[in-house]
Amino acid sequence: MTVGLAACGSAKESGDKADKGGEKKGDSLTIGLLLPENQTARYEKSDRPLIEAKVKELTGGKGKVNYVNAKQDASLQTQQMDTMITQKVDAIILDAVDSKAIAGSVTKAKEAGIPVVAFDRLAEGPISAYTSFDNEQVGHVQGKALLEALGDKAKDGQIVMMNGAVTDPNAAFFKKGAHAELDGKVNIGKEFDTKEWKPENANSNMESAITSLGKDKIIGVYSANDGMAGGIIQALKGAGFDTLPPVTGQDAELAGVQRIVAGEQFMSVYKPYAQEAVVAAEMAVALAKGDKLDAIAPEKVDSPTTQGVPSKIIPVVSLTKDNITDTVIKDNVYTVADICTADYKAACDKLGLK
Repeated sequence: MTVGLAACGSAKESGDKADKGGEKKGDSLTIGLLLPENQTARYEKSDRPLIEAKVKELTGGKGKVNYVNAKQDASLQTQQMDTMITQKVDAIILDAVDSKAIAGSVTKAKEAGIPVVAFDRLAEGPISAYTSFDNEQVGHVQGKALLEALGDKAKDGQIVMMNGAVTDPNAAFFKKGAHAELDGKVNIGKEFDTKEWKPENANSNMESAITSLGKDKIIGVYSANDGMAGGIIQALKGAGFDTLPPVTGQDAELAGVQRIVAGEQFMSVYKPYAQEAVVAAEMAVALAKGDKLDAIAPEKVDSPTTQGVPSKIIPVVSLTKDNITDTVIKDNVYTVADICTADYKAACDKLGLK
């Protein structure tokens, strides 16, 4: 299977060449883990502990993870990559702040014989493997959900589109998928690319949209993730909306799930982070040991700089109030007690979450 993502140019390196590894190594491995920010709950609460646990499992307890977080600072992440290279880690799992800006460090890692697994975001440069979700499909799922929520009133007013940060390659795929569903079916009154994915920036953008369009004209909001949805909903409440318009999201953050239970947020996109984290750890350990990735990475993805990167793409699910039990609770992401705190108990009771 080939998943083409922004393939271009001719002088590109093949990902197949990058995954063959070097000399065989034992279990005493050091895996560098570079995550992009700490605004989104998933990185600290899900990705990091899952990857650390899997690396430990795969190495009989002998492997370790060196973890750093760039706090949405691309320059800091470049320094962190350079430090990992200097420390001669055996492999790197990289979730890039800026996919283009980090390419030089990825090249340095390759030159030092350190394979790099692009995690969640498709970093440029000679990466050795990649795992993420079907990011364009995320946008399709969000767009379809918003249309479902609007029903036959889809053109009775205007929607606001709150996309992610332009430095995140995934944001472009989310936007593309959403536009494929929404264009021609709704009136897009305002659209924003939200700097650094920050909820406070989404809040400010939403306040601007309300002032520009008028609150009586806004019938729905496309939000690319849950953190921004929180900022958007805060702005809508501050503007005095009697009934909140449907707002989308992504990541199934606890606060987002609770807003869905309360009827403040229409949906989120549930992405099984455990699967993605496990695959990233498996890729990194295999590459560090010099093993092939055939069974772990059955697909191929092209980046703007590298063709045929061994990859694993994981499907996503639309999360609404109707399938909370069958998704995040069933998969042990949250317990009912986590979701149904005192403020949400009455809403949970109405949904039968007990």
